[in-house]
Amino acid sequence: MNEPVAPLLVLAWGNPSRGDDALGPMLAERLLAQAEAASLAGRVEVLTDFQLQVEHALDLVGRERVLFVDAALDLAEPFTVRPLQAARGGGIGSHALAPEAVLQVYEDLHGHAPPASTLLAIRASAFELGAAPSVQALKDLDQAVAWVCRWLTGELVTEEVPA
Repeated sequence: MNEPVAPLLVLAWGNPSRGDDALGPMLAERLLAQAEAASLAGRVEVLTDFQLQVEHALDLVGRERVLFVDAALDLAEPFTVRPLQAARGGGIGSHALAPEAVLQVYEDLHGHAPPASTLLAIRASAFELGAAPSVQALKDLDQAVAWVCRWLTGELVTEEVPA
């Protein structure tokens, strides 16, 4: 018998050994702890990986909303949020895909649009192997976690970003 699927999925990726690239997995760790405290168990699933792959399209099945989370260079704000649409590109046979390509794989497999999906990009500046996340990145992570908690509880269903 299949277990029910949590309607919300947070899919974070990055390399914990490469400085600010750890922001996605770090956000995921914090959410796991906060989801329990906020009585969101069963409503949200949090997954992490080093990079997005074709197989992640299967993780979208049965979801109402999906939040993709990654570190990003050249952001002026602590984080940005934008809606995602399925799109070809990124090399389906490659090891790493863009979130839009994962959504396209889902659409190709299932013959219908993927669940509503959003990208949360957290400002990052340093990706050196063996480095700890930068002080600024950790501050930005705090703000991003607060935003995600509001997204999870339904306070934010759109791409609302603090001014």
